[in-house]
Amino acid sequence: MGNITGMYKTFAKVCPDKIAIQTNHQQISYQKWDELINQTANWLHSLRSENKTIGILLPNDIPFLQFFAGASRAGWIAVPYDLKWKINELEKRVMLSQPSIIISTREIHSQIQQRIPNVMILEDSLKEMSQFNPATVVETEENLPFYIGFTSGTTGKPKAFVRSQDSWVASFNCSRFDFELDESEQALILGALFHSHFLYGAISTLYLGGTVFLLEKFSPIEAISSITMFPVTTVYVVPTMVEALLKQEVQVDKSIKIISSGAKWSERSKIKIRIMFPNMTMYEFYGASELSFITVLSDRDGIKKAVTVGKPCHGVEVQIRRSNQELAQQNETGKIYVRSKLMINGYFDRHERAIHPIQDNEGWATVHDMGYFDEDGFLYIVGREQNMILYGGINIFPEEIENVLSLHPDVEEVAVIGLFDSYWGQIVTAAVKGKASQLELKRYCKMHLSSYKIPRKWFFLNEMPYTTSGKIARAELINQIESEVASD
Repeated sequence: MGNITGMYKTFAKVCPDKIAIQTNHQQISYQKWDELINQTANWLHSLRSENKTIGILLPNDIPFLQFFAGASRAGWIAVPYDLKWKINELEKRVMLSQPSIIISTREIHSQIQQRIPNVMILEDSLKEMSQFNPATVVETEENLPFYIGFTSGTTGKPKAFVRSQDSWVASFNCSRFDFELDESEQALILGALFHSHFLYGAISTLYLGGTVFLLEKFSPIEAISSITMFPVTTVYVVPTMVEALLKQEVQVDKSIKIISSGAKWSERSKIKIRIMFPNMTMYEFYGASELSFITVLSDRDGIKKAVTVGKPCHGVEVQIRRSNQELAQQNETGKIYVRSKLMINGYFDRHERAIHPIQDNEGWATVHDMGYFDEDGFLYIVGREQNMILYGGINIFPEEIENVLSLHPDVEEVAVIGLFDSYWGQIVTAAVKGKASQLELKRYCKMHLSSYKIPRKWFFLNEMPYTTSGKIARAELINQIESEVASD
């Protein structure tokens, strides 16, 4: 299908002076962008590495995207690393991904050089590559692996996955068909490029021929300022950012599209964001690191089907299966299986230097989410199989209870888990961060939940434990609460 940088040369000829990327201190045209990517690819070719894997440990700026796209054009694999990781967290992921070089700033290099090998300083690398030919580049094979990412689920233990060129090129069609994006887009990227949602937002915009506005780091004040000052038409967000934007208590009348993952959206936030941006169009998607886009909920459908995650994306097939692998009926909960060209190649095994695919022989894969289709073909997510609580023979999905409790104005964060009980098997237990009292929350639950779903035990925490990807670490939370129970 091609390379994720395949359209740059066309845009460099057709609209050479159009801005490809703009930051607070720099802007770069499509002609200059294409030349930079050629120089980066030619520089990488000159290194003659057998491994052909480059780690990127850089702040949000043009060089991050330059090395990522340049590696793709050179037929290399790019591995973004998170600047927020502690040194031991970084070490684990470097060992998993096995890069031949890592590009970082001089300041970061001085902090990690004793523990992390093969680090090259950004400024030195940029100086070297400026000497290389900006006009042409050696052709590479198509559909090579180009991206290693990490997923940790709820355990906090990282796994490395590998993605091919074709998977993202196919995903760009979702951007066109499902999000209705094209070359006219002026996309504001609010989050760190390490995270695939924001990296994809930037790279897909460049593939379509739009302009990327890049923030160095997320700030709600700076985000609103950028939306109002620049010709921004599209904003990539995650729900936690929306919560921060809402606290600014301003109204922005500009017509914009908001593209968000569907995770952790509360009904309260959805109502408030429409008040804040009265002329916005919202696109929410449900996906997974391994499976990419699965379903999309358009602005039109979001009004009448707000609690769903929408319908399958362009080119994506979705099935709901019972435990015996038979297809479930409408409104019957089962495990969600997906088949598409958007998926990862598989998990990377550093010892074997092999990729283990996630699909079965017919191309179907699952991340063990549970859900159902309604009579109109909209998908509802019930929860994740591994989080399911077995209470006296009844299956309870904590996500349903979390969604209710998160609507309470005095609840900042909540996680629902199952604690062992000799009689019931497991009992529903809530861990809450916020100002609400136990009695208040119990009464609130009685208004919205069946009696057997109301938590029997309550724990109030100052902070939640998190995985490195920012999710609540359920396994760690269970251990923490079990230890507290045992000490009582």
